[in-house]
Parts: sequence; structure tokens; C-alpha cells
Amino acid sequence: MYRERAAVGIPAAVRWVSDSSGTGPVRVLPDGCLDLLWSSRAGLLVAGPDRVAQVSWSAPGERWIGLRLPPGVGPAVFGVPAEEVRDRRVPLADLWGRAAVEPAERIRAAIDPGGARCAADWSDAGAAILEEVARARLRAAGGPDPLGAHVAARLAAGATVAATAAEVGLGARALHRRSRALFGYGPKTLARILRMRRALDLARRGVPLAEVAARSGYADQAHLTRDVRELTGVPPTRLLTAPPD
Repeated sequence: MYRERAAVGIPAAVRWVSDSSGTGPVRVLPDGCLDLLWSSRAGLLVAGPDRVAQVSWSAPGERWIGLRLPPGVGPAVFGVPAEEVRDRRVPLADLWGRAAVEPAERIRAAIDPGGARCAADWSDAGAAILEEVARARLRAAGGPDPLGAHVAARLAAGATVAATAAEVGLGARALHRRSRALFGYGPKTLARILRMRRALDLARRGVPLAEVAARSGYADQAHLTRDVRELTGVPPTRLLTAPPD
């Protein structure tokens, strides 16, 4: 069971919950985001930005609560450049030390390990704590770097890296350096990932793949298929038969 909805007080952030049946792996696609996670088995974790899809396994009955922070926001919450957690799943205590103990204890108490709460109750209670913690960290940091949202929005809309750099008044090297800190990788990699996400969204709405390729900036359908396979490990037709991550 997986479900998600908009977070409260953090623009473009998403809260999500998963209650694993343990029936098989889940393919998590790259998206330029960092996640604050709580697992009933592993506790509080930070999921860094991935360059390619990660295949995740959960134990039967394992509960997950997550807060997906939009590109560029995670570093202000976690206090580290995104590239330090790229392609990694890191215990929150490794980044925050003892400051991670209090939210972990609050979540354990809120989700009721005895099982008396229904799924909606425990997930809402846990997600609310994750959101509260993230909002407090953002306030303490003075908010996220506004460059992150601007660059991500322009690249997501299909702007070129050169045009985006010119628009924000940065040279190519400066934009690359800032992007690694904000997103975990350079703007070309982020643009490629966001283009793939845009293409898959179109395809899931029933747009034929040849048209998806043309509308998303690929040379042709073969280019789309090759790029999706490199980023996710499978062709787009395989992804379209599974629910979105």
C-alpha cells in the first residue's frame, strides 16, 4: 500500500506512506529530491538524490513514512550539501547527532507499536512530525536557497542549461558547483532526470511514446527509450505497467 499527498507548510513537498506486504522489490526512480524517512525497522533515515533508479526491498509488514523535499530544499533541512548523501541512505543521527533522538522517539510513540491505531492514523501522526521537524529546520536555516527552486523549475520546463545559467547570472562552472550542493549533481544530470520524469508523466496520461519523445525534447523514440533505460534499468514500456513511485 502506497499513498501520498501534499505536505503542509513546505511548498512542493510531498508526504507519503507505505505499508509493505513484502511481495517484491520497488523501483524508486531518480527525481532530484531528498527524503526524510522513518522506517519501523531502521528508524529515521535520509535518502539522498539518486543518479539512477534504486531497487528497494522491505520486510513484510515494514512501515514507511516519508517526506519528499523538492529539489534544492533538502540541504537547508539536513544541513549538508546534497552531494554528500548522493546515492546513499544515511541514518539521520549520522548528520544530526543527538538532535535526531527526540523526533525518532516522538514518531515511535505516535505510531503506536501496539497496533491499536488504524493505518491512516499512524501515518498521519508520523508524517505530521516529519513535517514539523523539517519546517523548524528550514526556519532555523533562513529557508532554502532560492536558486534551487528557480533552476529546477526552468530545467523541468525544458530550458537548456546554458539558458538557465544566463538567466540566473552564473557562469557554467559556478552553476555546476551550486547545483552539486543543492541537487547532488550538476545541472545537466538534473535536466536529464527531470526530462525523463516529464516524459513518463505524459506517457502515463496516454500520450504515444513517439509523441512523448518529440514533446519532451528527445531526438526520437529510440533516444527516449535508451535514456530511460540508462536512468532506470528498464525501458519505458516496463515502467508504464507499474504504478508511479
